[in-house]
Amino acid sequence: MTKAAHYPGNTAPAPARGPWPLPAAVLAAALCGLLAACSGGKQTVRRGPPPAQPARVWPHVAPDNPEAANAVLMRAFSLVGTPYRYGGNTPEGGFDCSGLVNYVYRDMLALNLPRTSRDLAGYQGPRIDPMRLAGGDLVFFGSAGNVSHVGIYVGEGRFVHAPSSGGTVRLDRLDGPYWRDHYSGAKRILK
Repeated sequence: MTKAAHYPGNTAPAPARGPWPLPAAVLAAALCGLLAACSGGKQTVRRGPPPAQPARVWPHVAPDNPEAANAVLMRAFSLVGTPYRYGGNTPEGGFDCSGLVNYVYRDMLALNLPRTSRDLAGYQGPRIDPMRLAGGDLVFFGSAGNVSHVGIYVGEGRFVHAPSSGGTVRLDRLDGPYWRDHYSGAKRILK
């Protein structure tokens, strides 16, 4: 047996060269050229998703009434997964956004609130700066000055809501692309 070139101590014969001793770089370039020729037509450049914005750090703000806030939050969490239904206001029949808010506050605190998200936005209570949100505050969304959606703030930049037809009650982040762009304010209901 002969030793293979460049491999000291290797007793295997050197690999045989084929009829076309082309370097790997030449083969790679030829393959790339062939693939480019096959693609033909106009090339389009696709843009990736916009760069993610860093998540905001949400301060912990203690609610004015911790017992009431805890009751509201626990009930709201228990309803996650309930189907959405336009005009719905019970766990058995499903919820729309304002139906969920009304049900939770009525069930846990015997508090009757206005029925629509627009009327809830105009309800008593001060507007809250986003960095002063406390559990149990109502968060509102819309566009062009019109409120069209409401949820219950639960802390750490998250809220429970009934988002849309075909969906279920769920937990989302205020920093989410849609919610961040459509946030219109918050109200404190619990005193």
